[in-house]
Amino acid sequence: MSKLDEFLAGERLDDVALFLTHEYLDSEGKIANYGEEVDDGVVLVVDGEKGRKLFASGTGMDAMQFAKEAMDADGRIDRDLGGGDAPDGGDVQFVFAFAEAQNEEVGGLYADGDVIHAYAYSSAGTAFSDRWVVGDE
Repeated sequence: MSKLDEFLAGERLDDVALFLTHEYLDSEGKIANYGEEVDDGVVLVVDGEKGRKLFASGTGMDAMQFAKEAMDADGRIDRDLGGGDAPDGGDVQFVFAFAEAQNEEVGGLYADGDVIHAYAYSSAGTAFSDRWVVGDE
């Protein structure tokens, strides 16, 4: 099982995932060497702190600031993190995601299982978010 498959199955709760389109990757492809190729780009799954640093170097944005901004708009992010549907109609340029363990005390989605939080940025300049229970389509 790949790191991405493990992440999407909720088995890598201390890691983050970062998707970058081929167009968004650095010209020398160094970031791509660390990730798993998907249809439109590369997904990296790495330790949380390292992932936030990679996100900053790959996008020029602070990961947590970006996530906070993205929570203001809902969109649909592909369950493999390799794209989605932006609310502004733009193409997904990158995705930052983390998983949170099931927490029945919190209720709602969190009572149903581990939850993937995903934050994306579109080519039209909109940051947006999506979240789902691991294993749900």
